[in-house]
Amino acid sequence: MTAPGSDAILARMMALHPKVIDLTLDRMWRLLDALGNPQDSLPPVIHIAGTNGKGSTQAMIRAGLEAAGHRVHAYTSPHLARFHERIRLAGTLISEPSLTEYLDECYDANGGADITYFEITTCAALLAFARTPADFTLLEVGLGGRLDATNVVKDPRLTVITPVSMDHEAFLGDTLAAIAGEKAGIIKRQVPCIVGPQDEAGLDVIEARATALGAPLLAYGQHWHAARERDGMVYQDDTGLLDLPAPVLPGDHQIQNAGMALAALRHLGCDEAACVAAVTKAQWPARMQRLSSGPLPEMAQAEGAELWLDGGHNPAAGHALAAVIAQLPKRPTYLICGMLNTKDARGYMAPLAQVADGLTALSIPGEANTLPAADTAQAAADVGLASDTAENVTTALRTILKTTPHARVLICGSLYLAGAVLRENA
Repeated sequence: MTAPGSDAILARMMALHPKVIDLTLDRMWRLLDALGNPQDSLPPVIHIAGTNGKGSTQAMIRAGLEAAGHRVHAYTSPHLARFHERIRLAGTLISEPSLTEYLDECYDANGGADITYFEITTCAALLAFARTPADFTLLEVGLGGRLDATNVVKDPRLTVITPVSMDHEAFLGDTLAAIAGEKAGIIKRQVPCIVGPQDEAGLDVIEARATALGAPLLAYGQHWHAARERDGMVYQDDTGLLDLPAPVLPGDHQIQNAGMALAALRHLGCDEAACVAAVTKAQWPARMQRLSSGPLPEMAQAEGAELWLDGGHNPAAGHALAAVIAQLPKRPTYLICGMLNTKDARGYMAPLAQVADGLTALSIPGEANTLPAADTAQAAADVGLASDTAENVTTALRTILKTTPHARVLICGSLYLAGAVLRENA
């Protein structure tokens, strides 16, 4: 939870617009102008868009830059346990007094006009970044790219587009090409763009946008390569070959994320030591995270069980998660799952049905847009996954442990559910 000062201001900000999502930049330009246009005074910006892997890629870039001695701002969303996680100033999470000060200033400057919660809090982050000395600013897109509140920096140092897949179709379009077009909206004239692995339809759109703006592309499979090799990974580009440890973040999909981070770091002139740090020191919670402390993990450990947490929530994330589970030592695997009603639950669960023995569905606590537990359970049953419902995570875990004491239990389906679990086990 946030502390009382910032918590109260954030609650007031929620009431400034009737919609949670309303994609346009008009309100951003108005408020930023009232604040003196802090977006024009940021340390060099690396802007990151994509469907999956944005947060992990950002975490690896930050780890590499910090290992090279740089002070790094970072902006991400949503937060898991507390709002302060969204804003990192020169390597440190924003303090409660600073957060309260910047939120207050933005709230007053807005003058009660319509603006979404994400827009006004993004303005607060940009204000904090502009007033705090640093060497780089990492900005993660919230939704899409072209009309996202972060897309107000005219001349970033570098842009990054992670793999694009189907998600948020109601806002971004119902084809991969349309969604890729929104993501490609962060590409700026003559600014280099790192591009992760893409389907052909998405890559065509990204390449066309880059060509129109004269933006050099550094694309996976063309200008750089990354692959697992034995217990580590290899990365190669025009600069040469790197033989590196495997990413500390688990899963083969993290090899791709590491590749994008390494391409960015090499473009920025970082040495091999920074690249090693990128893959070995990055921290990113709720991405196939093994829980080891707190009431829930202690309950699991008492029965000889494993407890894991993941916030992925779309079909691509489901495939990546299933691949990670398949590589783990064989063990009965059960899911505790809660999802939003805007997500493709069947698409997410279909690959997981191949590696899990059962699923217990929950409604996400305190989340208005949760998919009801019964609907989540039905989606699981529709893809052949034995399912049940429970009132909360504790009840679900206790039931699983009663029948399968040595199970591997994965809490999954939503970052909002992951955040609730982390808060309860802090």
